Amino acid sequence: MPLRPLVLLSFVSLLVACSSDAPKPAEPASGPAPQMAQKKAQASADQGPLPAYQRELSGSLQGVPEGAEVELALLVVDERSRPQLLLASANLIGNNQALPFHLRFNPETFPAGARVELRGRASQSGQLILHLPSQRIFQPTSQALGQLQFVKAP
Repeated sequence: MPLRPLVLLSFVSLLVACSSDAPKPAEPASGPAPQMAQKKAQASADQGPLPAYQRELSGSLQGVPEGAEVELALLVVDERSRPQLLLASANLIGNNQALPFHLRFNPETFPAGARVELRGRASQSGQLILHLPSQRIFQPTSQALGQLQFVKAP
């Protein structure tokens, strides 16, 4: 087969493959995004009993407004407080009350001599509204951190 018809056929096939319908309008905020966040938060809350090979940080978060999406992360940070490694994370939904959390991690991934911190942030409608001052975690053991207060984000 000559080269010219083959190139023309390939070009037409590429145009057909790349064509699409008109873009769909954005879903309102009460659509599937908050429902997905609710499902993720529910899944992280219903973890069952703690396996023998894991450890857990627990406590309650104060000052989180109703419907705010909370993200908690256990991070290895460098000397400039930049995250280097994620050890564990959890997503929760605020309820205007003390918000209990349980963050599970594998103690074998906890690096000896490195700086490990618990960090958190809360956002509403995609905008950062609160953050949790960094909590230093010194040992890879199960710990109850008590009540942690969120503060307004700068």
